[in-house]
Amino acid sequence: METKKFEIVAAQSNIDWVGRKVTGAHNGTINVKNGILTISDGKLAGGRFTIDTTSIKILDVTDPDTNAQFAGHLASDDFFSSEKFPEATLIITSIASIDGVAHINGNLTIKAITEPVSFSANINIAGEILKASGKITIDRTKYNMRFRSGNFFKDLGDTLIYNDFDLDVNITAKLS
Repeated sequence: METKKFEIVAAQSNIDWVGRKVTGAHNGTINVKNGILTISDGKLAGGRFTIDTTSIKILDVTDPDTNAQFAGHLASDDFFSSEKFPEATLIITSIASIDGVAHINGNLTIKAITEPVSFSANINIAGEILKASGKITIDRTKYNMRFRSGNFFKDLGDTLIYNDFDLDVNITAKLS
């Protein structure tokens, strides 16, 4: 059994996020800080990566003042509490490979709250380079992000923000 470790190349990895509300959606990016993926006999066997919550950017709001206000709100205690919790982590706990797709279970920690997550990912290894991509849907309320959630507040009307948000993760890692 051959085991290889691949170190995530942060500059070549990215996460795109989408959050939805009654009147539309917002999207942006958040940076991968670092991480390791373990391959055993050519298949993903484990790993972990760290997300820099202080790097959240909003791409669809073009007015600089509105964008800065929105970014500040996402960094606040209403959402990521980035000053207190500058990192979020995902630790892979198990993987099942079905028809070339990795079905991954893991523990996601945001704001010191750990919850299980499951998602599918495509893993491609070419020599010393590993590329992985997958989409993770997260219920923000499990991480004490309750702002304008219909689960906690009544009569929000068109100010309601849906609980689930999506992370489209693209990782590039190099054999270490």
